[in-house]
Amino acid sequence: MGFWRRAPSSKALMATGVAISAVLLTGAVAPAAVPDPDVQTDPFAPLDPQNWQDQENMTWDDYHGVPGSDWADPNREPTQQKLKIAVLAVDFPDQPFVITQPKGSDPFGNPQIDPVNRDSVAQFYADFWDKPSELNHGHTVNEYWMEQTHGRIGVEFVPFGPYQAPRVSYEYGLNDIGQEGQGCPSGHTCDGRLEDDVDAQWRADVGEEETKKYDRVLRLYAGYDETSVWQEFGEMKFQNKEDIPDEWGPPDPALPNYVRGRYTDWTSWKAGAQLWGNSGIRQGESSGTITHEISHTFDIGDNNNNPYVQPYHRAGTGPFDLMDRGSFNGPGGPHNRWPVPATQGAAMPAGQTLRTKLKLGFIDDDQVVHLSREALADSGVAVVQVKARSAQPKPADVQGVLVDMDKDNTQPCDINADPLCAGPGYRNYTIETVQRIGADSFTPDNGVMLTKNKPFDDEGDSCGYLCFSWMVDANPQDINMVDYTKPDGTPVMRSIGDYRQLNDGLFHAGTNSGSQYEYVDEANRLHFYVIDKSQTQAGELVYTMAVRSLDGSGPQERGVKLADGHPAGAPDGAGSTCAFDLTNTGSFRPGGDQPEDVSKFLRSDVYRLTANVEGAGWRAALPNELATAGFHQTTSVPVAVAAAEDAAGTGKVTLTATSESDPTKTATATCTVQR
Repeated sequence: MGFWRRAPSSKALMATGVAISAVLLTGAVAPAAVPDPDVQTDPFAPLDPQNWQDQENMTWDDYHGVPGSDWADPNREPTQQKLKIAVLAVDFPDQPFVITQPKGSDPFGNPQIDPVNRDSVAQFYADFWDKPSELNHGHTVNEYWMEQTHGRIGVEFVPFGPYQAPRVSYEYGLNDIGQEGQGCPSGHTCDGRLEDDVDAQWRADVGEEETKKYDRVLRLYAGYDETSVWQEFGEMKFQNKEDIPDEWGPPDPALPNYVRGRYTDWTSWKAGAQLWGNSGIRQGESSGTITHEISHTFDIGDNNNNPYVQPYHRAGTGPFDLMDRGSFNGPGGPHNRWPVPATQGAAMPAGQTLRTKLKLGFIDDDQVVHLSREALADSGVAVVQVKARSAQPKPADVQGVLVDMDKDNTQPCDINADPLCAGPGYRNYTIETVQRIGADSFTPDNGVMLTKNKPFDDEGDSCGYLCFSWMVDANPQDINMVDYTKPDGTPVMRSIGDYRQLNDGLFHAGTNSGSQYEYVDEANRLHFYVIDKSQTQAGELVYTMAVRSLDGSGPQERGVKLADGHPAGAPDGAGSTCAFDLTNTGSFRPGGDQPEDVSKFLRSDVYRLTANVEGAGWRAALPNELATAGFHQTTSVPVAVAAAEDAAGTGKVTLTATSESDPTKTATATCTVQR
C-alpha cells in the first residue's frame, strides 16, 4: 500500500453545503488575469484548493466548452472513421413510445416535452443524438466522440421504423439480469429476446444488403432502461415493498406489486419489468448511456462495479471515466436518469482515460511520456507538464504519462474483506490532468488523476468485478454523504462501493488544498509528485508532475542554492511574502534505458521545502512544500509571512530546500521582514 501526505479534507465542507464561490464551484478555469495592485490577496491561501461538486447539484450551467473547439459542428468530418449506427425504433402492444404521449402523462412523469408522432420517433432520437439543438443543449454523441478522439472518430445515426414487437414489453423485460422470468404474469412466457424480433422486422423491411451497411445497430425501445428507474421508482419512492400500490404492479392480481431486481431484492413491478440496456446495443427512451455502449465497438470492456451488494468493492475509476459510472455524468447526477428525453443525468459522460485512449489508438504517442519503473532508478526523476486531457493538444503538448512496471509488487489483499483492495494484475501507472471542460464538465473536480492499469488484454474480475483501471484515491476515507432519503425521512448513506466515493479523489498541488500533493508506492518503489498548477492563455489547465524511483536517483550531479529572500508587501493584516530564488546547481548526465528518449524530462530536480519564522507574534507558511527547477535554472519560492498586532518589529524567515534525489544536497537562506 502507498501512503499520502495528508492535508485537511474538504469532505466536511462539501457535505454541509457551505457556499463556495461560483467560479470554484463550477470548476471553471478562466484565462489568467493581471493582478490589481490595489487588491490585497491572502498569501496564506491554498494555491490549488480542492472544491469538488457533487453530481446532484450540477446543472447545464456547469458546462464549459473546450477552448478553441468546434467538435459539435455536424459538418466536421472525422479523420479516421464515422461510425454508422442504425436506429431501430420499436414499441410494444402494451407500451407505446413514451415520447408520443401527452407531456408528463405516464406514471414516471414523462415525457418532458410535447408529444412526437409515432412515425417520427426514430428520426426524433437520431436527431437528438446527432444534431445540436436547444433540446440537447447543443451537445451530441457525435461531439463527444470527436472531442475525445481529437477528431478521429465521429458518429452518424440513421433512423428506421417504427416497428412493433410481437410480444408485450414485460415478456422481454422480466427475462433480464437478476430476474430470469420472476414476476411473469399468468398466461405469459417471459423469455423474449428483443434483438431477434426487431432485427427480423428490419431485415424484412429494408433487405439483407442494407443491414450490412451499418457498424452498429441500436434497438431503441419504447419505455425505460431498468437501470434508470429501478431505484428511483423502487426503494426511493416506496418505504417497503408491501407499500407499492396496484398501479405500480403487474396485470395479474395473483402476483405481488414488486419484483426482484439486478441489484436489490425488490423494486416496483413496473420499474423492474423494464428491459436493461446492454452493449448489444439495446436502449430505452430514458437512456443517456448511448456513448458508453458505442465504446464497446472498439473491443473494450466495462470498468464498473456493483455498489449495492455486499461484500462491497470500491469503484475503479468512478466519475472520471466513460467506462465506469462516469457514464452517468450529467446535470442532477445518477438519480436523474429517468427523464424522457435524456437531458439530465447521463446526458454527458466523462472523458476517456489515458489507458482507454492508448488501447484504442485515440491519442498520439507524442502526447504521452512513456517511462519504465525499472529504468527510473538509473535515469533519475522525470518532471513533466501535463495538459488537460479534454483540451485540444498542440504539437508539443503532453497529455499523459505512463510508467510501465514489469510486475505489480503490491502485497496481496482480500477483495471480499477489504472494499479498497484493488486486487492483482496491474502493470503500469498513468497520470493525467482532469479539467471540467467539454465532456469532463460534469466530473466533480479539476486535478491530477493517478491510476494503476492492467495490460490491454487483461480486463478480468480481479477487483471483484470486471475491471482494468484502479484510480488512486487521494482521500480514501468514507465520503460520508447521503445517497437518498426514504419516504419516511430516513437517510440512506452512499455505500463504500459507490462511485461517488471518488468525487474528491484527484490530487492537487500545494498545501492545505483539501487533497494530497504526493503519493508513495513503497511496494513498487515509486514516488509521485504534483508540484504546481498553471493555465494557458486560453484557460487550459496544466499540472507540473514528477515521478522518481525510491531505489536510485540516476547519474546526475545534484545540487541546490538559495539566495536570501526579498520581502514584498506589508506583513500586517492578511500578510505578505518573502520570495527566495532557488537555483538547481546540478548537472545533467544521461542514464537509464527508458522506452523512448525522455532526456528533456530528466533535466530537473524536485526539492522539498521547509520554513519557519523567528520573532514574537510572527507566523510563516509555505503554500507549496515542493519546487522544481532545471539544471542551472532558477525558480522563485514564496513564503507567506504575517505579524500579529502585538508582534515584534522584525521577523526572520528561514527557508530550507533539500533535493529529493539526494537529501545530502540542501541549502538554507533567510529573509528579514519589518513591520
